[in-house]
Amino acid sequence: MKGRANVIGAGPNGLAAAIVLAGAGFEVQVLEAEPQPGGAARTLPLTLPGFLHDFGSAVHPMAAGSPFFSSLPLERYGLQWIHSPAPLAHPLDDGTAVLIERSIADTARGLGEDGKAWQKLFAPLADSWAMLAPELLGPVRLLPRHPLKMARMALHAFPSAAWLARHAFREERARALFAGLAAHSVLSLDETLSAAFGLMLGATAHAVGWPIPRGGAEAITTALCIHLESMHSSIRTGTRVDHIDDLPRADVTMCDITPRQLVTLAGNRLSPVYKQRLQRWRYGPGVFKVDYALREPIPWKSADCKRAATVHVGGQLDDIVVSEASMRKGEHAERPFVLLAQPSLFDPTRAPAGKHTAWAYCHVPNGSTYDMLPRLEAQIERFAPGFRECILARTIFTPALLEARDANLVGGDIGGGSVDLRQFLFRPTARHYATSAPDIYLCSSSTPPGGGVHGMCGFHAAQLALKRLR
Repeated sequence: MKGRANVIGAGPNGLAAAIVLAGAGFEVQVLEAEPQPGGAARTLPLTLPGFLHDFGSAVHPMAAGSPFFSSLPLERYGLQWIHSPAPLAHPLDDGTAVLIERSIADTARGLGEDGKAWQKLFAPLADSWAMLAPELLGPVRLLPRHPLKMARMALHAFPSAAWLARHAFREERARALFAGLAAHSVLSLDETLSAAFGLMLGATAHAVGWPIPRGGAEAITTALCIHLESMHSSIRTGTRVDHIDDLPRADVTMCDITPRQLVTLAGNRLSPVYKQRLQRWRYGPGVFKVDYALREPIPWKSADCKRAATVHVGGQLDDIVVSEASMRKGEHAERPFVLLAQPSLFDPTRAPAGKHTAWAYCHVPNGSTYDMLPRLEAQIERFAPGFRECILARTIFTPALLEARDANLVGGDIGGGSVDLRQFLFRPTARHYATSAPDIYLCSSSTPPGGGVHGMCGFHAAQLALKRLR
């Protein structure tokens, strides 16, 4: 098949769509507004010389578990995954930490009487990840390829995370561990579907790990770009698109942007009814993010926290429930749940010898201007006394500053839109990737399966475009 394609946005999904189309014989041009491709998958010198920080995503279970990325020779282009000894640590107020190990059996041993319940919940998903991932990382199908396994997943995924944690586990350690996983949903843990995120992320921890790319998230982007350019396609950075009609003529235009942005870019190319539906798209809460240059590793009370690249800082289940409920009500949590990454413990390329980096954020209302720094650092100090004394420099990203660096992060929303039930099933409409214009497609995280560095939104959008063209 021969043809021309324009791709707006060089994030992981835009690059994935471009690779699929180029593989089908299209002449592809990717246009990126920022001076560097990658969207939220970029690595930048944000603090002091020699310290490298991931602007957006830092730890990549979905990239390692992505069926599409796994089909590409990205290692040939320099992508190297680093696995910390444990994927995740979750410190508690008693000075201990509960960990997810790669092995489900090892994780279960650390959960006492809840070990068997953890195995029962996660083993079917982790053991079948390669089979289920193509369905889990795509639009909801009325007739799934593996109906019994998908039904089992749905049975546990549909309730709220708080309900599942309290009914599946008896002790606080397992409940807290699951709550931290589920809090990635950016939903209240009392909301429907919040449990699904806990199940997905726990399954990937056991099935593929939660690795970091050597050199930072830009290693993923660089590998994708090199592979795309090897297919005789081009990427133009520093090129902002104001209107689709300003682009060269193409058979297909893929848009790695959010729904309301598409209304602005496509204008009269879209039907009035479809534009109205896109205008109703609701963005999710934002994040308040801090990048740190550190003189030494974070002084966790529990030494086990130094075994994991990712640390969930939030305490018990009830603490995390209160934090995320506040955010969903438009408030700012007194004790916010903090997602923290410490990549330089395992990747020495991130900082000068003997020094370290850390990356942390908490959830806030969309577009928040509130300074969460004292509360965020107080939470880290709660489990790592003396943390502030380790700080050489910090760079703060409010929701507005995040959006300024990546226009898709509207109001600091890193997931491309809220993931409540309606926007989970109809993301962003029942058409998913297709629009009312036959040659224009959405391929951003505002389409299934949603946020994360996995490229599956772009993959599915491009596959649909090819199917319809044939």
